[in-house]
Amino acid sequence: MEQQPTVTPSGADGIVETIFRIESPRIIAGVTRVVRDVGIAEELAQDALVAALEQWPRDGVPDNPGAWLMATAKHRAIDLVRRRERYARKLEEIGRDLETTVPFEEPSDPDDIDDDLLRLVFTACHPVLSAEARIALTLRLLGGLTTPEIARAFLAPEPTIAQRIVRAKRTLATKGVPFEVPYGPDREARLGSVLEVIYLVFNEGYAATAGDDLLRPALCEEALRLGRVLAELMPKEPEVHGLVALLELQESRAAARTGPSGAPVLLRDQNRRRWNRLLIRRGFAALARANAVTTGAPGPYALQAAIAASHAQAYTYEDTDWRQIATLYGLLAARSPSPVVELNRAVAVSMTDGPGPALAIVESLAAEPALRDYHLLPSVRGDLLARLGRTREARAEFERAADLARNERERDLLRARAEECR
Repeated sequence: MEQQPTVTPSGADGIVETIFRIESPRIIAGVTRVVRDVGIAEELAQDALVAALEQWPRDGVPDNPGAWLMATAKHRAIDLVRRRERYARKLEEIGRDLETTVPFEEPSDPDDIDDDLLRLVFTACHPVLSAEARIALTLRLLGGLTTPEIARAFLAPEPTIAQRIVRAKRTLATKGVPFEVPYGPDREARLGSVLEVIYLVFNEGYAATAGDDLLRPALCEEALRLGRVLAELMPKEPEVHGLVALLELQESRAAARTGPSGAPVLLRDQNRRRWNRLLIRRGFAALARANAVTTGAPGPYALQAAIAASHAQAYTYEDTDWRQIATLYGLLAARSPSPVVELNRAVAVSMTDGPGPALAIVESLAAEPALRDYHLLPSVRGDLLARLGRTREARAEFERAADLARNERERDLLRARAEECR
């Protein structure tokens, strides 16, 4: 293979690390196909990284560095399978293929690598793992984030995240989770788990549940990247496109959601000229793809994307088609009923029928266990009471919401709204 000129060690280190971060999901996926263990696959991918750090400063960076890393990791995986007795049975099953495998500099079939990547997505998001474990493992294997980066993103102790990842790998191994894309009845349920992980990662970045900052852009960007990759791998799945559309449209508002000091800016007060028109166009395109491949009623993510699209179509807050949004929330409540959806529907109803009917909906949710510690319930109730002129009650609700909020920026906003009700 013709190689680029030799680079300085410090320069090569940066190149290797950048390339590895981009290529690591595909490398881990390709190696997992051989060893059938994501933990071992990640270790072998790291071995390939070490080999690159040793050789590239001396020999130069290969023309196709990603393929070089993949080849190195796969060859080490084959050696491992051959060497370890505990993989003797697997070697017997796949030995003939391994014996005929020759060193390669480029992937012989890029589609195969994409298939492996899809298998890795479904493995990391397997329902046998807790939601927290699925998120941490996905960010590690597919996002290329280090343990300290994941810990900082979620404001969690680094040892906690490290243990979470280790236990997740161990669980996948001990439970014998197959490295495959499920088919038949399991496909839809398992895909829901994958989409949920990406959605939860994005939400934590879009409205951080705790800490001093409302936004954590790195998490939003990572979730959006994972969603786009999944959409390329599964182009005929409408809910995949629906989720991508939702994330594109939500992310388009990011620049307008906080002021110069980092304080939250409510939707009605946002400068819509700061909304990202490119992301809005991408969101509309993804929603169109979702609609094009939908055979029945739209799914929950597509419906949420349609709601976000209604907001994006309005050039001013007053231009918002709240009746359409209320209708869409009604469809979402029927398709995927939850107290949170009903709470959001109440907000839309308040804009079409007034705060009175909306308050009745909110009052009916007061006893919901899922909303007992949800700060947005008293926040919405406070807003409706304020609009009805019941300012003393509104102030009490905003204060209660502030006490429940774990994010410092949201807490400050709610306290300020309570003061406005004096």
